[in-house]
Amino acid sequence: MEQKDYLLREIEKLGIVIRAIQQKIFGGSGPPAITLERQEAEAREMLLNEINFDLDRFLQMDLTESEKYVNGFKGFSIENIEALAAFIAKIGFSKQSEPSRTYLEKALQLFEICNIKSKTFSFERENHISALSSALAKPD
Repeated sequence: MEQKDYLLREIEKLGIVIRAIQQKIFGGSGPPAITLERQEAEAREMLLNEINFDLDRFLQMDLTESEKYVNGFKGFSIENIEALAAFIAKIGFSKQSEPSRTYLEKALQLFEICNIKSKTFSFERENHISALSSALAKPD
């Protein structure tokens, strides 16, 4: 019972951290970052410092490695994976350069991991997948 409570707290804590990072970078009440590059650097640093999630390393992984990496974190529930995917997608959609494709592909992978792990259908998740697929299908 105590172990279950601990896991639930870890899951909740991870979700709070991801949402807090997203809020700070894309819509926080504090002063906005100077540039998109600065926002991205802050996001990377916060993910690494708060939950030990290395975004640079994660962006280089294939689907199998990505799934293993995400599953290696205690507290990465489907909801938290979706929050991370939405966060990465926001970065990808806001970038105007080639690396944005990498972010969009990785966000799509995360949403697909959610579909594999989840026993329930999510219209919101499917909308994200559709938007990401459409963006990736557009010629550069």
